Amino acid sequence: MPGRTVRAVLSALPALALAAGALFAPDAQAQDMKPNILLIVSDDTGWGDLGPYLGGAARGMPTPAFDKLADEGMFFTNFYGQPSCTPGRAAMQTGRIPNRSGMTTVAFQGQGGGLPAAEWTLASVLKTGGYKTYFTGKWHLGESDYALPNAQGYDVMKHAFLYHLNAYTYADPAWHRNMSPDLREMFAKVTTGSLSGNAGEKATEDFKVLGNADTPKDGKVGIPYLDAYVQDTAYGFLEDAAKDPDTPFFINVNFMKNHQPNIPHPDFIGKSISKSDYADAVVELDARVGNVLKKLDDLGLADNTLVVYTVDNGAWQDVYPDSGYTPFRSTKGTVREGGSRVPAIVRWPGKVEPGSKSDAIVGGLDLMATFAAAAGVDLPTEDREGQPIIFDSYDMTPVLTGSGESKRKDWFYFTEDELSPGAVRVGNFKYVFNLRGDDGAKTGGLAVDTNLGWKGAESYVATVPQVFDLLADPQERYDIFMTTFTESTWAVVPANEAVKEKMKTYIKYPPRKLQSETYTGPITLSRYQRFKWVREQLEKDGVNIGMPTGN
Repeated sequence: MPGRTVRAVLSALPALALAAGALFAPDAQAQDMKPNILLIVSDDTGWGDLGPYLGGAARGMPTPAFDKLADEGMFFTNFYGQPSCTPGRAAMQTGRIPNRSGMTTVAFQGQGGGLPAAEWTLASVLKTGGYKTYFTGKWHLGESDYALPNAQGYDVMKHAFLYHLNAYTYADPAWHRNMSPDLREMFAKVTTGSLSGNAGEKATEDFKVLGNADTPKDGKVGIPYLDAYVQDTAYGFLEDAAKDPDTPFFINVNFMKNHQPNIPHPDFIGKSISKSDYADAVVELDARVGNVLKKLDDLGLADNTLVVYTVDNGAWQDVYPDSGYTPFRSTKGTVREGGSRVPAIVRWPGKVEPGSKSDAIVGGLDLMATFAAAAGVDLPTEDREGQPIIFDSYDMTPVLTGSGESKRKDWFYFTEDELSPGAVRVGNFKYVFNLRGDDGAKTGGLAVDTNLGWKGAESYVATVPQVFDLLADPQERYDIFMTTFTESTWAVVPANEAVKEKMKTYIKYPPRKLQSETYTGPITLSRYQRFKWVREQLEKDGVNIGMPTGN
């Protein structure tokens, strides 16, 4: 009977559904697998250089690989690095504001030192979750043995470079011909080339970074060829990881470009639309990132790999035209938006919606908590020497998966010598105390004055900060404290509280000694005598930034 037939079919449906579920539901074991993590970092690349950020071909440098990555994942509009290379990379590796680790500024080669052995890194934390860890490319976190990647949680480092690109020109006789022979000899002696080594081993030098040719057999490889070595090393890491599919991996790939001097590989000379060195270097970067991602795909690793691309710091407008583009005010080395706001793109199949965008306030600091959460490991409460440790990192997973909002509501901006931040963003308002990089007031927000950028003197506001509404005024052109903000001065209370709470953390978690030398002004009796008072004041009451409540 038809009725009985229908009932029979309906009664069979649950069983059919279970069978279909068994055929098409993800393997429970596969669901429990820890994701692989691939972190790609480039140097000094501008917020406006890449296609997803209205750059790419529109700016004379097509970026099809970055365009594809953004189509397959999520790109961020409010992602922050730090004002320069070393603090930017330290913040990413440690999940801590740079003054906590002492990694606040760039060191010359020969100074030694570097990332303290007591710090946790992305690699050492992920090692606790059973990850195999690899590093290649720019490190820039010191040159002492304890500070190298293979001593900081990475199982394997290959072709690690300890400095920014320009540092490798100091010892090269083709550059700086006015340098004295004695000084050149000194730089040649102290400048380390490409380093490789496994954890627990003494690193070995592969070749010097010298000349303009790819001659590793002669012990010399020129700047144009370095990123090819980084790319090929990434291939090898991925192939090695694919041989052990049951062990999750973390691979950190750091391309040397786009730090000046941007000298593209011969294969990329003239390949950009605009034919400039910088544009050609961006085209090379895009191709190499695309090649690494294709290798990941070809090896069948993409579906279970979280891919993150970002940059250490904002574009270095002071060295224009050999620099990236930023629509924001000022340059690398300052607490303006141009110093710290960077591009970032994340791909995570099955987790991140393809073609999505996030305006959440997040940054390189947040990679630590995010990777730990993805790996299912807890962040340590003690450093690697057993002392209490604090992280400034927030888990971005809710933002990535669309399951919630970021817990981060503020961002702190620091230059090399600051404990109290030079600026703080809370929500859409930014409060600027340190006016270094104060270009744009007379010449327009996009103009660059090389006497007011990174080179410029620090100058602190006397009574109230400059206040900018970054949603209405992302270029920080209009200080609104005495105009539309005067009837909304209540909005400065959260900023004051945020700074106060951050400063209080220095009592239980004191910053480490600065790991590189920089001039911070004269050593005076008054500063020395004030030091003890500041420590006592922090411990007793914290620090309040006095704010007028009206006009």
